[in-house]
Amino acid sequence: MRIAMWSGPRNLSTAMMYAFGGRSDFAAWDEPFYAAYLCHSGIDHPMRAEILAADETDPEAVAARCSDSIPRRKPHFYMKHMAFHMLDGFPLDWAEACVNIHLIRHPARVVASYATKRENPTLDDIGFRQQVEIFNRFPGPVIDSFDIRRDPEGMLVKLCAAIDLPWDPAMLRWQAGPKPWDGVWARHWYGAVHRSTGFAGAEEDLPQLEPEMAHVADMAMPYYNRLAALRI
Repeated sequence: MRIAMWSGPRNLSTAMMYAFGGRSDFAAWDEPFYAAYLCHSGIDHPMRAEILAADETDPEAVAARCSDSIPRRKPHFYMKHMAFHMLDGFPLDWAEACVNIHLIRHPARVVASYATKRENPTLDDIGFRQQVEIFNRFPGPVIDSFDIRRDPEGMLVKLCAAIDLPWDPAMLRWQAGPKPWDGVWARHWYGAVHRSTGFAGAEEDLPQLEPEMAHVADMAMPYYNRLAALRI
């Protein structure tokens, strides 16, 4: 099984990668198209130069690896993808052979978290529009990070059943610290998850946003609602 887990940033996506990557039957790959996205968009992100130096920038080559043999001869492959990395013209046919899963989080929480790592996020930075576009082409189970944090075991059991994957309790815990499959950008973005040994507790009330950031979250809400209505 090849899983393409689609999300935007600050969506519990790294914790989900640790949950699947920690299983003995899975290999994991962290944001395969990140370097290609930075190279072809020209956008400035933290650690841009290091990411471009570390990873493949040709989207065709990345796509070929998504379909190639699974690393370490594991039976299953988990790929953590950011929907906004898939620029126009980037190949997507490889995803037809994947189990496509869509991880979502309320836009207000995404914006509040993202702004602590990179200032003034735009709608395109947080990926809701692009995720709906990918969902329309590659539908699959939708799971909300709020539900996972409220009931990690219950929701992961439900997700595994939805994709016909045997449940493994190892998905609930991991060792603190970096993982072998982390991208080079982990030291900027993954501080909280590196300090964790499992999923954080239930989320509190929605954060209060400054007007400009609230406007970005409001623009994302129709896309979030489209997918949230389908969540498992």
